[in-house]
Amino acid sequence: MKRLDRIVARLTPKRWPVRWRLAAVSAALTLVILVAFALVVGRLTANRLRGDFHDDVRGTAVTIASQAQVRVDPLTGGRTVHLNSSQVQGMAVAPHSALRIVHRNGDPVRNGSTVGAPDLGPPDVGSVREVGDFAVAAYPLPATIQSSDPLYVEFARSTESLDATINRLWLFLGLGVLGGTVLAALAGIAIAGRAMRPVSTLTATAREIASTRDPSRRMPEPTTDDEVAELARTLDQMLRQLDAARSETEQMMQLQREFVADASHELRTPLTSILANLELLQERLIAGAPAEENEIVGSALRSSRRMSSLVSDLLLLARADAGRTGARRECDLAEIASAALAEVRPVADGQRLGIVDHGPVSVNGNPDELHRLALNLLDNGLRHTPAGTSIEVEVERRNGDAVLEVRDDGPGIPPGMEEQVFSRFVRGAGPADVSSDAGTGLGLAIVKAVATSHGGDVEAGASFEGGARFTVRLPPANF
Repeated sequence: MKRLDRIVARLTPKRWPVRWRLAAVSAALTLVILVAFALVVGRLTANRLRGDFHDDVRGTAVTIASQAQVRVDPLTGGRTVHLNSSQVQGMAVAPHSALRIVHRNGDPVRNGSTVGAPDLGPPDVGSVREVGDFAVAAYPLPATIQSSDPLYVEFARSTESLDATINRLWLFLGLGVLGGTVLAALAGIAIAGRAMRPVSTLTATAREIASTRDPSRRMPEPTTDDEVAELARTLDQMLRQLDAARSETEQMMQLQREFVADASHELRTPLTSILANLELLQERLIAGAPAEENEIVGSALRSSRRMSSLVSDLLLLARADAGRTGARRECDLAEIASAALAEVRPVADGQRLGIVDHGPVSVNGNPDELHRLALNLLDNGLRHTPAGTSIEVEVERRNGDAVLEVRDDGPGIPPGMEEQVFSRFVRGAGPADVSSDAGTGLGLAIVKAVATSHGGDVEAGASFEGGARFTVRLPPANF
């Protein structure tokens, strides 16, 4: 039922394309004009045919009356009528015709009618009457006009042929109206389609711009200088302004990224100095300083270390955003993963760490950034899995890509966070978070940034054991 309602809704004129509506209006106007024209022409032609038919019947009656002779019987006084020529006799007995010689009251004269002639009523001189299927004309016989009982010729002809001709006339006019309306509709569709072609071109270009999000493209300008051309120029001007605004925004964003990268770089030097001084101060205070002072220095040292780690993370992300990539060379992704695994093994809190060795997997990249990528994935696993969990690293060639995969059999990623975990400053909040140190929320964002800057990608999902799985795909060295 709903499908039928949708089909009916689509068939309503309001849902028609513009070209259909224009064609419908054109066809409707043409139909009205042709119907009016057909009614006028048909009526005039039918009246003319009927008038000519009546004139012919009247003329035949006059001809027969002028050629007829009246003879009077001297014994009885009765009158008989004789037709003088074979031509007149032929008109009188022609198919679908009838002839009667009658008195004024309509009574026929003996031997004065054709065989089978119907009763045509009293004669009516001067007009043509239609009696049944006959057109009847009457005319007095010249020889009897002066008598007290004049005789009249009543000539009748069947109107079947006339009616058939008039019906064919209306049929042809109706077909003409129908054909003209159909032609007008087809012509309207063709003309409207041609007129709407520039609009379709603009629509297709706008759809491509919307899909590519590239306002630098230009609208095709129609060859004619009309409303469509004005629309195209307006849209093109709007795109130019949007492109300029986007360029300004991108320029501002680039300046902001470069500022963040420069600021993070500048912050590393004083933070390194602060850390060195605090570590030196802590070594000197441990021997004889009060516990309170040692706690203050230790707290400042821990805060400085967290700040240094955060600045390092921000610096890496800012450089990736600004397009500042480190030096690239061919390196072994399996060796980098093994080094990262060895670095985090001492801080594992009861987790079992392992690596699946498939041999060297060469990639073109920055070893330090790739090491940071692998280290962050392993650190993420240690933070969000309980003791006794197995964390496994696997590096291999898969479907032409260099793949680094870190998976575990822990609680896994909370549903719906597979894409969100790579956003910046996003921290897990659920049963997978077992570490008291929640981190900065930039670890997986750095993984995403490093993978993207190396022409690859990373995705999160569930492992076969039900835990978390992170898969990094990078182009191989011979890519």
